[in-house]
Formats: sequence, C-alpha cells, structure tokens
Amino acid sequence: MAKSRAKSTGKKPVKVFRIGFVSASVFVNEVEADHGNREFHSVNVQRSYRDGDDTKFTSSFGLAELPQAVRVLQLAQGYVERAEAETSE
Repeated sequence: MAKSRAKSTGKKPVKVFRIGFVSASVFVNEVEADHGNREFHSVNVQRSYRDGDDTKFTSSFGLAELPQAVRVLQLAQGYVERAEAETSE
C-alpha cells in the first residue's frame, strides 16, 4: 500500500497569471509515495480590490470580472497540463 505524505513547498506560487484585478496562482504540492515522489498542482483564483488604503482579496466575482477569471483559469490550465506532461515522461 502506498504511503502518502504531503511536503510543504513554502506555499509560494510557481506561476501567477493576472488580467486586470483577477489572478490565478499555481501551486505545487509534492507527495511522497512508495513508488517515488509525485508533484500535484493546484490553482487558486482571486480578485483584488481596495478597501480604503488596504488591498484585499476575494474569491467572489461580479459579471464584469467573469471573463478575466475564465481566461486566467485557461492560462493556468495550460501551464499545469504542460508541467504535468513533462513530469510524466
């Protein structure tokens, strides 16, 4: 039976795609198993906004931001597909 253990990578994204105030951040998580290590990618999408002098982030999108959210997710998907194809060779 495979033993799985997630290893932290510092939690900084390996790639960020940004259009306007919408961004998609790609993270890598390494899992240790009996047959060797494996990398898995995850994507977080968010929108930045100003609250007074502070910049804040949300995962809520209005109609105007949906096209940007779709596009940054498409870019992130392409990046993850290429990255995982390279590691599976």
